[in-house]
Order: sequence, then C-alpha cells, then structure tokens
Amino acid sequence: MGAGIYFGLKKTALLFAPGADGIVTIPGINATITIQSLADVAHFLDMVTTQYIACIVVCIVLVFLVSGLILWGILKLSAASLFGTAVSMPADPKARERGESAKKKDYVEKRLEQERQKRLFLHFISVLQREGRLLDFFAEELSVYDDEQIGAAVRSIQEDCRKSVNKYLAPVPVIDKEEGDVVDVDLGFDPNAIKLTGNVSGEPPFRGVLRHRGWKAAKNEVPKLSDVQDSSIIAPAEVEVE
Repeated sequence: MGAGIYFGLKKTALLFAPGADGIVTIPGINATITIQSLADVAHFLDMVTTQYIACIVVCIVLVFLVSGLILWGILKLSAASLFGTAVSMPADPKARERGESAKKKDYVEKRLEQERQKRLFLHFISVLQREGRLLDFFAEELSVYDDEQIGAAVRSIQEDCRKSVNKYLAPVPVIDKEEGDVVDVDLGFDPNAIKLTGNVSGEPPFRGVLRHRGWKAAKNEVPKLSDVQDSSIIAPAEVEVE
C-alpha cells in the first residue's frame, strides 16, 4: 500500500507537471486516458473506481484468499504428520497422566514376565542339579577317569535326572512308534511337532521312515521358584562350618 501510494502520487505529480502530455495507460483495462483538465481527472478516478478496483482488485483478493487457504491446509497436514503424537495426546491432563501410567504399567509387566521366563528356565536346571547333580557332571573333567568309573557315575546321574524330568514333565513320544518304522504324515500336520527331512516336495500326505520319535510333555508342573535375591543363582554354594 505504501509503494502504491508513493508511485501513485509520483505519477500524479508528473501528469500535472508543466509540459507533461497527461497520458495515462491503465493496465488490465486496456484504456488510455488523456488528462488535460479537472474533468479528465474526475473521469479517470471514476474509471479506476468502477472498473479497476471493482474487478482487478477483487480478483487479486480472491487469488490471495484461495492461496492462503491452500497454504494453511498444507501447513496443517505437515504439522499433524510431524507432531502426530503431540496432536493426538488428550487435552485433559488427567487423561494424559492415566495414559502414561498405563504405558508404564504395561512396560513393567512385560519386563517382569520376561524375567520370570528366564528364571523358570534356570530354575528347572537348578532342579536337575539339586536332584541329579547334572551341572557337576557337565563340569567334571572325564579324561582323568576310565570308562568303568564314568559308566557308574553316569548311571546314577541319569537315574536321578530321569526321575526329576518324569516328575514335572512326564515326556511321551510325539509319534508312538518304533524308530525305523514307516509312518504317514497326513494333511494339516503340525510342523512344530513333526520335522520333515530328506526329499520333501509336493503337498501332504507324505510317507517316510521314522528317524526320531520326538518328545512332548504329558504334564507341565512347574517347580516352585526358590526365593532368592539374585535370580541368576542356579545352585547355592555349600559351606560346612566346623
């Protein structure tokens, strides 16, 4: 607006300057006006008011309005995609606090479940150690013993560990047939229970030789977890005080 007023006044001063030709060309209307008197000035202002302002200025305002709406929509979509989590957060502070508390609770419960699963795995190893001395056998250097001594030790360890496994898991074969028998694998078999090897092609049913019967737990009685501070302890050290 300031630039328009400045150049308008400058043009007006040139028109009324001594020796000026007084010719004005209006862009957008394709009209040329010769100003020689006050009546020409009045006619010029009337044309500008009724045609130039009424048509061109309105069109310019509409163009800027539409452009502004388009830019506002683009900025809104960009801000929503960039700060999606911030926009989607509830306006109520209490609701936001409840949401954060629920997320923290879920995270804590997930971590506790993971630790519990790890502890259960180590705890069953500790049961085999307590009842069958399995880890002691694994840690023993067998090269210093002869075969007869090893056989006698293994017989005792195997018997004690077998009792513990049967007590809590009672494993039974997945396929209750003798190894070496020919078996049929029907359509819809569980790939987690039956593993196919050899020349496997096409669709079931399949026929093959049973190489291993597999094992599955007939019962799942989890031993009671020992109450220890350090969950990585499998078996405690034993110190006899004299």
